[in-house]
Amino acid sequence: MSSAFFIPTVNLMGAGCLTDAADAVKEQGFKKALIVTDKILSQIGMVKQVADLLSERGVESVVFDGTQPNPTIGNVEAGLELLKANECDFVISLGGGSPHDCAKGIALVASNGGKIADYEGVDQSAKPQLPLVAINTTAGTASEMTRFCIITDEARHIKMAIVDKNTTPLMSVNDPKLMLAKPASLTAATGMDALTHAIEAYVSTAATPITDAVAIKAIELIQAHLRTAVNDGQNLEAREQMAYAQFMAGMAFNNASLGYVHAMAHQLGGFYDLPHGVCNAVLLPHVQRYNAQVCPARLADVAKAMGVNVEGMTAEQGAEAALDAIQVLSQDVGIPAGLKDLGAKDQDISVLADNALKDACGFTNPKQATHEEISGIYAAAM
Repeated sequence: MSSAFFIPTVNLMGAGCLTDAADAVKEQGFKKALIVTDKILSQIGMVKQVADLLSERGVESVVFDGTQPNPTIGNVEAGLELLKANECDFVISLGGGSPHDCAKGIALVASNGGKIADYEGVDQSAKPQLPLVAINTTAGTASEMTRFCIITDEARHIKMAIVDKNTTPLMSVNDPKLMLAKPASLTAATGMDALTHAIEAYVSTAATPITDAVAIKAIELIQAHLRTAVNDGQNLEAREQMAYAQFMAGMAFNNASLGYVHAMAHQLGGFYDLPHGVCNAVLLPHVQRYNAQVCPARLADVAKAMGVNVEGMTAEQGAEAALDAIQVLSQDVGIPAGLKDLGAKDQDISVLADNALKDACGFTNPKQATHEEISGIYAAAM
């Protein structure tokens, strides 16, 4: 069976690489950027830092800082209007998954026309998006290097999954200096998002030796460094290792896809406007308990990567140990215990399950679930 491997053309990593990225932008010959970000990064001066680096190299910029935590169709349309009005020839996303996804939506519609909802699904676009340079400030979503774009449809109260090779950024930038002092709660949520990416990719039916290798290494690094990054936000070593971990987890799921954790988390985010990483973290052990029915040996590998001594265990025992290790890490970094703590309601489970099954059509979960089974997983996670 053939496979394809998607990744940006250039990926800059390590402390201080933001300056290298500005040099690379100049070398590309770009003239004017639309910087897509959020208001917090504008307020703390990070947007100005990027704009100044560009200006020093003769590259103009305008700023769209209206991205919401779960970017919406309205965000994409507002950013696109600003891009067109200022005749920008490329896009820079600055932030975590929300600005990156919003920027992808803007850049895709800018080159293909229509509306962002036209591209829901897999590879629905005809042309590459406007060139996108994705500067990451969190260690979790890996949206700076993936072909995934998640946009909330406000009218339908769902998150649209756009999986398209044409949304792959031209360049990704992971400078851990930009990740210092991020709040502990954000660090925990994005770190658990990365763990979910790695585990879902590892148990995916589309996994390959390449995705397996980076998924397992990502899990090892997250286990070793997430607690430190949460407890000591100024620890540059922990931040850098988490940047590598989330990038490798992104390499894994960008090519092996995801599963029911993400399909179900998308619905919670769209329905209740909840933080994606936290939803993933709460759902992760419950979905993997379901998956353990068919891939216990794979989950035993996850347990080993999380530091569990699995010698002498059966595959089933190893899978159970993986679930325990996931829950311990979640507790250690302050993730809420259940979905009800986030405001989810039992009476919404049926609708959430319906939408999750529709979303999961493009994913590669190792065991196919019924509506009743998805509902049961939601109920268990409550």
